[in-house]
Amino acid sequence: MRKNNRITFQFISEPTDVNFGGKVHGGVVMKWIDQVAYTCASTWAEKYCVTIYVGGIRFYKPINIGEVIKVDAYVIYTGKTSIHIAVDVYSRGIQNPNFVKKTHCVIVFVAVDGNGKPSNVEKFVPQDEIESKYEEYALRLKALRENIDKEMMPFIEEQN
Repeated sequence: MRKNNRITFQFISEPTDVNFGGKVHGGVVMKWIDQVAYTCASTWAEKYCVTIYVGGIRFYKPINIGEVIKVDAYVIYTGKTSIHIAVDVYSRGIQNPNFVKKTHCVIVFVAVDGNGKPSNVEKFVPQDEIESKYEEYALRLKALRENIDKEMMPFIEEQN
């Protein structure tokens, strides 16, 4: 039997989530993303995971206070110790049955053991064409991250 590779949280945005423009603050959305993605990664790994990369977060539309929020997280690729999670954030008005996508990103976690050392994870094997396309997407993003790391290296080394 295949492990569950998806997690969904639903809740209502609150007045404390507001930014100066009267919408949900982007940092609050990022917190929701991290919480749901962590739950998805640690459920897949069956152990503690740490965030090592958040990339390409894209805010499509603002979220209003009081809307129903749905955050979907799903495994799209695994390495030896890493788990790549795609996250989509949707919202809808209370009286509207249709969710609208508001945000998307990919987060990479590493599973760790009790000593904080990277720990192997079960391989994610796509089960259909959509999952295969997401795995290809993850691999393309991984290659882009490697190029970004090379570009950033002189500036990281400069600080140390």
